[in-house]
Amino acid sequence: MHNKLLTKYYFINKFDTNYIDKQDKQTAIIYRNYDTKIDLSLIGKIQKYCKFNKYKFFLANNIKLAIKLNLDGAYIPSFNRSTAHLSYSFKRKFIIIGSAHNNKEIKTKELQGVKIIFLSSLFKKNKNFLGINKFKLLSNLTKKKVIALGGISVGEIKSLKLTDCFGFAGITYFE
Repeated sequence: MHNKLLTKYYFINKFDTNYIDKQDKQTAIIYRNYDTKIDLSLIGKIQKYCKFNKYKFFLANNIKLAIKLNLDGAYIPSFNRSTAHLSYSFKRKFIIIGSAHNNKEIKTKELQGVKIIFLSSLFKKNKNFLGINKFKLLSNLTKKKVIALGGISVGEIKSLKLTDCFGFAGITYFE
């Protein structure tokens, strides 16, 4: 088996350069904060910082704003089933990514035109817990690239090779 380089996605809800600076250039930053109103100046700071340090930067759950601010892409969470963004025009390099927990949500994300699907939760034992076997079964139901999400720590990186995923995402792994 060849040793492929996994793409990493780091979810942040505040701008803290101490954590971002620890990441390698294969890490994309996703700003996701559903608790507070969108702060355009904060998003601008993160965008400027990511551009200067050559990180890809995605905004969660606001495709229109991500296009307006000329970000690298947008992240659509599993609870967002809207297809309104399909009528928007955006640059060729703009990427739409989204998360799913089951087959129905995978099909919804495909209809939404996402390029990459985040399947969760791989290791985190919560209500959406999949485990490796169910993760592999669900990832075979789509032709899109699949990212492992949920409960991933340094010890589970070797287990990711069993899933044949394109990369992984999380919060605690990166902190």
